[in-house]
Amino acid sequence: MANASSPPLGKVRFTGGLLAERIALVHGVMIPYQWEALNDRVEGAERSGAVQNVRIAAGEIAGKFHGHCFQDSDLHKWIEAASHRLATAPDPALDAALDGIIATLARAQLPDGYLNTYVQVSAPDQRFANLRDNHELYCAGHLIEAGVAHFAATGKRSLLDVCRRLADMVDRTFGPGPGQIRGYPGHEELELALVKLAGAAGEPRYARLAAWFVLQRGAQPPYFEEEARRRKEDKLPYFVHVDGLSYWQAHRPVVEQTEPVGHAVRAMYLYTAMADVARETGDAALARACRTLWDSLVRRHLYITGGVGADPWGEKFSEGLDLPNDRAYAETCASVGLVFFARRMLDLELRGEFGDVMERALYNNVLAGMALDGRKFFYVNPLEVRPAVARRRYDCHSVKVTRVGWFGCACCPPNIARLLASAGAYAYATMPDGLAIHLYAEGGIDFTAAGGTAVRVDVRTQYPWDGEIALAIGPADPATFALRLRIPGWCRGAAAAVNGRAVTDAARDGYLEIRREWRKGDTVSLSLPMPVERVRADPRVSADAGCVALQRGPLVYCLEEADNGADLAALSLPRSAGLRVRRDPALLGGCAVVEGDGARELAGDSLYTMDPPRASPAPIRAIPYALWANRGEGEMRVWIRET
Repeated sequence: MANASSPPLGKVRFTGGLLAERIALVHGVMIPYQWEALNDRVEGAERSGAVQNVRIAAGEIAGKFHGHCFQDSDLHKWIEAASHRLATAPDPALDAALDGIIATLARAQLPDGYLNTYVQVSAPDQRFANLRDNHELYCAGHLIEAGVAHFAATGKRSLLDVCRRLADMVDRTFGPGPGQIRGYPGHEELELALVKLAGAAGEPRYARLAAWFVLQRGAQPPYFEEEARRRKEDKLPYFVHVDGLSYWQAHRPVVEQTEPVGHAVRAMYLYTAMADVARETGDAALARACRTLWDSLVRRHLYITGGVGADPWGEKFSEGLDLPNDRAYAETCASVGLVFFARRMLDLELRGEFGDVMERALYNNVLAGMALDGRKFFYVNPLEVRPAVARRRYDCHSVKVTRVGWFGCACCPPNIARLLASAGAYAYATMPDGLAIHLYAEGGIDFTAAGGTAVRVDVRTQYPWDGEIALAIGPADPATFALRLRIPGWCRGAAAAVNGRAVTDAARDGYLEIRREWRKGDTVSLSLPMPVERVRADPRVSADAGCVALQRGPLVYCLEEADNGADLAALSLPRSAGLRVRRDPALLGGCAVVEGDGARELAGDSLYTMDPPRASPAPIRAIPYALWANRGEGEMRVWIRET
């Protein structure tokens, strides 16, 4: 076990560069905008009803429940994001808004601790009658995560106490004891939240409950089948299709699961919880299962953009190596969950491959989920879009060709907000013997080294636009500790120096460890060369056969119609063509573009022909995938034919 932990968010600084810009957008635009959306005050956006539902359950207003059975979770994730915001800077108006909605949640909570507006308002006789589908425990998990974040940010116990009453009710209701329910969440989330609550409240009982839920999953006889019989259901929902109980990752005990299956977001949250529980309990079998699932995930199910979950029919995994581009689902929430899972794997074992995937998912699929104005979002993240076709084909029906202001099922926008608002927990990890840096960004961290010495680390870099990173180490007094720097797997020829003297030690498991006595004024430089790379998929990925994708550093690039004209499928990139990088401060907020000498195949008069193809030179320009669809509607393509 790596024995690492995330630093308090208030100890981490993001002061410049792409990641800092997106975090600032979350703080200054997304959080206020999403509060308006949750209150149904955004003109033209789909109605949320989430705040109204809580107010109805609290008896503050009359009305009917609106939305999905999991509508509460949108509000809970927003509360978590807003709390993370308060952890890094004071905001009296946001603090007051949180106090107000937390008071309403407290009034809505029933005397025994139960809190779920869908059941309380619409189906009071259905409490825990349908764990598989009704998302009560999922919503509880998101509320608990919000309560832990709010307590960490403000020191107030108002929401934490609500969460503890809720968790105590769940603990009384579920378990192996007489009269208890032996079921588990249909949508995983509560499990990882309970581990967080155990730490915040200093109550190990919650972590034991999390472990019980994780290890009970898949037990025989299958709980979801028993539950369905009580409801007199004789078949599974249509979207399950061929998956059966594996749709809910409930087909066998988790320590026996080897392949990612089923609903992708549920899977990511389950694997995150498995890693949490393995770390808390030292369960070696559970840790091995996490590693097995990880290996299968990244070798057979991962899009180059860090997306997971290829099948829109049920938002789920397809067969391994089935990674279609134009109908890719690659839900934003699933990549957020992959970031969670990767970060927990780093806590289990400090290996660069976990940080590499975390970075890939964050900088590509997750950031693509938000527009540059912070007010529009993608739920689905395809790797190829032809707008007319996407609107016409049913198997592309979930693909949006431009981002939208809100969703009736708005799980993704607040998920992006809570992840980016807590980015400090993913960039750094503190260890008993030092510090690990997982993600590079302008800013820094304050932490306490062994022996109690306060240490300030300042980071200067334009990453990910270039790979030059400078660190200033400032312990209050001389202190000996290990500084571990991730050397990304995409980088060849990394070089480091301390106080100008080259470090000759080799990186181990993807991290360069520099252990020494540090003094105020010490410096570290890290150079990560970033040439444009052509990436090729496994030849068994039929959608990408004969194609390359362009990547520079952690960023995957794509072609857009705005730069290259229509009919992007006619473009190709000769294997011998050179590729150039140019920073364009006026484009899409300032980004690095990749340019090269491509070719365009010319169309003939017939749909099919026996004549050899004709092509003419055509310059190509590629932009970071995370920035696509910010210039109006048009075609987009990640994979380019190579000739």
